[in-house]
Formats: sequence, C-alpha cells, structure tokens
Amino acid sequence: MKRRIPLIICFAIGILMIIQFMIPHPISREFGSTVNKWYIVLAAFALVLAIGNLIRHHGTKIRRKKTNWPYSIVTLTSMVAMSIIGFAGGVDPKSLYQTIYLNVLAPLGSTMFALLAYYMASAAYRSFRARSLEATLLLAAAFIVMIGFMPFGQYISPRLPAFAEWIMKVPNMASQRGIMFGVAFGSIATALKIILGIERSWLGGKK
Repeated sequence: MKRRIPLIICFAIGILMIIQFMIPHPISREFGSTVNKWYIVLAAFALVLAIGNLIRHHGTKIRRKKTNWPYSIVTLTSMVAMSIIGFAGGVDPKSLYQTIYLNVLAPLGSTMFALLAYYMASAAYRSFRARSLEATLLLAAAFIVMIGFMPFGQYISPRLPAFAEWIMKVPNMASQRGIMFGVAFGSIATALKIILGIERSWLGGKK
C-alpha cells in the first residue's frame, strides 16, 4: 500500500492535468489553478527538506572531517547568516541583504561564467577537429559565424555578416527545433512512464 497509493495519486493527478490542459473549460481551468497553488505549498515544504538535507550532509562532513570539510563550514555559515539578514532586514534595494548579494554573490557568479568561457573554448577546440565530413562542416560553419559577427568581418566581405546571420537563422534554427522536438518527445515519454507507473524511481528504494 505504501507504493500503490502514491502511484494511484500520481496517475489520477497526471490524467486530470492532461484533461484540464486539453479542455479549456472554466471548471478545468479552476482545477488547474488550484493544483498550481498546491504546487507552491509543496515546493515550500520541499525547500525545507532540501535545507535540512544540506545541513545534515555538511554537518556529517564537518563532524567526520572529510576532504575539504572547511568549505562546508563556510557554506553553512553563509546560509545561516544570509537567512538571518534576509529575515531581519528584508530585500529592500538598500538593505544589507541586497548589498551582499550585489557585491559578493553576483561577482562570484560572473567569475564562474568567465571561467566557463575557457572550458567552452577548450571543448570547442577538441570538438572542431576535422576528422570527418560532419566535423569539417561544423568547423567551417563555426568559423564563418565567428568571423561574420566580428566587427572586421564586413571588411573581409560585405556579404559575410549576412551569410553568418543566415546560418544562424536557417540551418542552426532548424537544428535547434529538431533538438527541441526530441526533448519534447522524451519529456512526454518520461511523463507517461511516470503516470502509468512504469517508472517508479521517484518513489525511492531499489524496487
């Protein structure tokens, strides 16, 4: 029963949400709005569980002094400090919470994205080796697009920027839409497997 009841609830809610999406009736819309409000409440409880899990994980790491355990102290201290500051001072643009966010967290995020650019460049160098016809076409297209969108691209040829834009809008857009179709079909298949009870990993356990 511990598994059957969640499966029945998942199946019923999944079917009802599909129906309310397909049938634009006031009753179905009201049902969808109510379920979305429940989702907000469940997300709040999930956030509490996530915070508890974070504290337990890093607390265990500190207690057992595992690898890089001092960083766990920094993580927990920062979480508690920001929570207290946020509850005490609010999120006013001039508050200490926003000041710390804009002057500490935002620069750290920018640094991470700046480092990500180097990893992307390294990955592009390894991927764009002309080992096959497809890799050669990818290398040529990337080279044309990069040169075309640079300021001196128009000095090489006045038609180069327009051609680079055409590559982005036609072949690239077609590829992106194909990928989106694949993601959509994969999401539908996964959702149906969960609704029908075929995929049960979300229940936890090995069986």
